[in-house]
Formats: sequence, structure tokens, C-alpha cells
Amino acid sequence: MAGHIPVMSSEVMEWLAVRPDGFYWDGTFGRGGHSRSILDSLSQQGRLWATDRDEAAQAEAGRINDRRFTFKRADLLAALDLLPSGMDGFLWDLGVSTPQLTTPQRGFSFQENGPLDMRMDQSEGETAGELINRLQEKELADLIYTFGEERLSRRIARMICEARKQDSQWTTHRLAEICTRAYPRRHHRIHPATRTFQALRIAVNDELNQIETVLPLALNRLNPSGRAVVISFHSLEDRIVKHTFKAFVAHGFRILTKRPLQANEDERAVNAASRSAKLRAIERGAP
Repeated sequence: MAGHIPVMSSEVMEWLAVRPDGFYWDGTFGRGGHSRSILDSLSQQGRLWATDRDEAAQAEAGRINDRRFTFKRADLLAALDLLPSGMDGFLWDLGVSTPQLTTPQRGFSFQENGPLDMRMDQSEGETAGELINRLQEKELADLIYTFGEERLSRRIARMICEARKQDSQWTTHRLAEICTRAYPRRHHRIHPATRTFQALRIAVNDELNQIETVLPLALNRLNPSGRAVVISFHSLEDRIVKHTFKAFVAHGFRILTKRPLQANEDERAVNAASRSAKLRAIERGAP
């Protein structure tokens, strides 16, 4: 787990309020920081299941030798078919882990040059490079605008399509350079490639559809007084979580966080990944 700091760990444990003998699900194991904290709060009768689609997460989970712990390699949707019925709580940390961002072969970051992959599970599916080679210009522009909220999506898509006529092989630095050229020459609050990379990652991994589909199903799996804690990292994710939680108030749930919680100043100073994190929590009513 070197190099990766779990985001808002103390807040997660506060709002998850782990029952020592309970059953919990960490749906986004990552490098296991949150799972280890949950295990520390469980008695010998407690149980924790963790899932993740990333092969590196599976390798990290293999380091945990604890009979209370079970890991399954699966995305959120597939995990529901594997989980025992009834949970006392679950956690989703929807961010990309630091090792994913800093491993060039994964292709998530424009800071590191590597193949434009972006798949959470590299054993299957279409890479980001294959996706931008397949889409028509308008489709690509719409994707970058919808998932990245990028106002220059049409210009970026046009430049990508012009570039792929010359060379269909994509690296992270090549795409980032195109995004940079698409922007006017002035100071940028964020890197010009940020929103395009976000959009492609969301599309490649079907992230928003997974959240929108699975979150209601998972909430219905909670036992009475069970809690869910979800950490999101951009407005599209947070909007889905917010609206889903609000809808479940009519079904006897209680929203615990009236506004999304953010990392404190001390954490933001030492953990850059926490700066855009928003945590929401909800509890199922007692019987």
C-alpha cells in the first residue's frame, strides 16, 4: 500500500459506525486502506467482503491474512451477485488510486507517459485509445462534453480526429499535448487535459452507469440501521449519489450528511487526492 493514503479515513469510520459483529462490504478495495480500518473495528465474529475490478487490488488483498476477510475480483455490478444477503454497511471510494495514476502502463494520467489504456480491469474491454479511434467526431465531442464537462470539447475532438489520420497509436502525452494546443495560451486553473482524461476514463469503465445502477440495489441490501458511505471525486458522481440518497428518504432512510463532507485542511495539505473528495452517508431506518 506504499504511496497510497486512503482518503478521509477517520470520517469514513465515523460515519460508517462499524458494529463489531457486523457484515460489511468495501466495494472499491483499491490498496486496502479503508478495509484495514474496518477490520480493526470488527470482532472475531465480524465479517468484511471487499471487491475491486483491478488486478493490482487483488494482489494487495492477498496480503491480508484474516479469516474475517474475503476478497472477490469484480466490478460493483458483478459484486452484488457474489455478496451474501444483508449488510450492516458498505463503503465506496470512487477515486482512482495513487498507484494507478503513477503507473505509466495504466494510462490514467497525463503526468506519466504510457499507452492510452485507462481500463480498471486490463484483462478485458476497450482501451481509451481504441475508443477515440472508433468514435465519430461528434460522438467523441459529446462524450468529452458530457463526462468531462469540457467546454472546448468540439475543438478537442476535431483535433484528435485530425491527428488519428496520421497515426492511430495513442499515448497519454500525445493526447495531453493535443488538449493543451486546443486551449488558448493563458494561465489555466487546471491542466487542459484534465477534463478530457476524466471523460475517457468514465466512458472506458462505464463508471456512472455502474454507480447509478448499483447504488439503489446496494441500499436495498442494507439491514435495519445499516449505513452506506460514498466518497466521490467529481460533480457527475456526486450528483448521482445525492439524488439517489434523496430518493431513498421516502423508503425509510435518513441522510446523515446534510451537505457533502470534505477533507480537512491538514489532510488536503498532505494528500492531494483528498482535495476534490466529497463524502455522503445515509442510514436505513430501524425496523
